[in-house]
Amino acid sequence: MVHGGDFYGNAELVQRARDRRLLDFSVNTNPLGSPDAVKAALAASVRGDFERYPDPYCRALRAAIAQFDGVPQEAILCGAGASDIIFRLCLAKKPRTVLLCAPTFSEYEKAASLAGARIVHYPMLEADDFRLTERFLDFFSSVEHDMLFLCNPNNPTSSLIEPDLLAAIVRRCQERNVFLVLDECFLPFTGRQSPLFSEDGGKLGKLSKKIACVRAFTKTFSLAGLRIGYMVCPDEDLIAACAASGPFWNVSVPAQAAALAALQCSDWFERSRALIETERAYLTSALRELGLKVFDSDANFILFRTDNEQNLAEKLLASGILLRSCANFRNLDGRYYRICVKTHECNERLIVGATAAFCLPCNKKTAENN
Repeated sequence: MVHGGDFYGNAELVQRARDRRLLDFSVNTNPLGSPDAVKAALAASVRGDFERYPDPYCRALRAAIAQFDGVPQEAILCGAGASDIIFRLCLAKKPRTVLLCAPTFSEYEKAASLAGARIVHYPMLEADDFRLTERFLDFFSSVEHDMLFLCNPNNPTSSLIEPDLLAAIVRRCQERNVFLVLDECFLPFTGRQSPLFSEDGGKLGKLSKKIACVRAFTKTFSLAGLRIGYMVCPDEDLIAACAASGPFWNVSVPAQAAALAALQCSDWFERSRALIETERAYLTSALRELGLKVFDSDANFILFRTDNEQNLAEKLLASGILLRSCANFRNLDGRYYRICVKTHECNERLIVGATAAFCLPCNKKTAENN
């Protein structure tokens, strides 16, 4: 599986999904789904007039994002998901050498390679729970590069970068003229404010033009099928170059309508975090009771490791449960899996399935409830 959620080539899985018999733990979207207000906005947009093209500049949406994030509207570029923004950014910047952590989101490497860049990988250590440490600063200074991608919290490890370390990395990027791309698509699930948007750190518009933040509605509002994300960068010339690095009209009318409505759902973040915190603790504890190595999570998904490559994904798939194998992530292998945090009923079903897969005695009460 290259990415989570790719079940379309399997007719049985497609039918299971239609019949609600498939539990897809491979995609890291909000367990609450989409807010009712967003669904209503989508329905209204579908009843509208599609003879007109969508606004190619996403004017209304950019104005709403500007107010939401407290940044200038001119510093915002909307795209068809974060991946669209990432590819446009690499094609516009044309970096010579890009520094990436390993493991991390694979689209960074694909986009940078497409733009002709050389890739340098910084291997994170399992001994550090695959978290970025100050050792990264030494590696940063030891290799020549002109672009750095950081995912905060990281995918698939679900780990946040400590604020002091991130501040030090930002300073190092400024000193060495390295363009920093900070992917914050999962940050709303953590309850932590972006240091680049905080009052203490200074608003992004006051920072160097060598920093861009990438955000999306995909995860927080479960809008993966609509493809809507955005970038904030104070370099207006770069914003224009990124816009010109891909097709025009790349954000559809329904996507813009849904994103606009999502920004009005101020309570959605708190409700989501409350559920995720409770259920993440449950999953972490239950998986550890099965003897699995579970890495501490800061977001809405969990990375864990089995003792050997036991084809756990295949075993659970027989029960209609889809996991994300991390075998294709750099610095990981077939022993590692990533799961999203879902509702308690769904999470219990996962634990029951995993218990059966490992041929362990199942908790009677949990089994009876499923």
